This record gives sequence, structure tokens and C-alpha cells, in this order.
Amino acid sequence: MPQPTQVDPRGLRVNAAITAVVLALVLAVPSEPVRTVLLGVQVVVFAIAVLVGLSASPWALVFTTFVRPRIGPPAELEDARPPRFAQLVGLVFTTVALVSLLAGATTVALVATTLALLSALLNAVVGLCLGCEMYLVLRRLAPAGTA
Repeated sequence: MPQPTQVDPRGLRVNAAITAVVLALVLAVPSEPVRTVLLGVQVVVFAIAVLVGLSASPWALVFTTFVRPRIGPPAELEDARPPRFAQLVGLVFTTVALVSLLAGATTVALVATTLALLSALLNAVVGLCLGCEMYLVLRRLAPAGTA
């Protein structure tokens, strides 16, 4: 059985911090077109992480290019499956927000964006990845042999 892909947990927190900034801008900017573009960018970032891999995400590339060379290699690596699932959860929330915004349901869009922002902030600030925790709970609840 192949070894799961490993990731630098520091990069995941930088990724969450950048995501939090983008989502905070969505909430702070009064212009619907700018909100739409920002949400669209974040949806694409999440989609790349989910479909291609965490290391292909634009925010991961920012970490790899600008941050990691200055702080050195990590002391430990982490299984990529939980954070990749977390990116899927983020993709769902931001897609709901984007579709709602485009449909004129601004309140729904702002609530979905706020929930995604709170999750990103928890990860960036204290290292608590809600999507990762969801992944682990779902794995525990899955019937034996389905992993």
C-alpha cells in the first residue's frame, strides 16, 4: 500500500491565513463585482487543491516560494488527506457563497463566506483545522474496510 502524501503543516497555516484575508475582503468590500471576483479566485484555489493536490494550490506556492526558504524544512510532516478534505469543505462553502452571490442571495453568500472565514481563521491562528477534524470523525464512523 503506497504511503500517503505528506505536507508541511506550517504551509497549511499560511494557506489558511491567505484564505482568511481573501474571505475577509469579500465581507469588507461593498462592491458586488469585487466580491464576486474574490470569491471566484478562492473557489479556484480550493478546486486546484482538491483536484490537483495541496502543493499545486496558488497559496501553497506562495508558501513554498517565499516563506519556506526563510524558515527552513519542517521538523515533521503531516498526512495530506485531512487537509485536502478540508479544502473540499472550503470549496463547498465558497461555491455556495459564489452561486448565492450571483443569484442575488447576498445574505446566504455572506453567511457561507463568514463560516468559511471563521474556519480559516481558526486554522491560521490556533492551528485547529475543522475540516481535518471532520475528516477524522468520518473516518472513525466509516465501516471497517472502506478506508
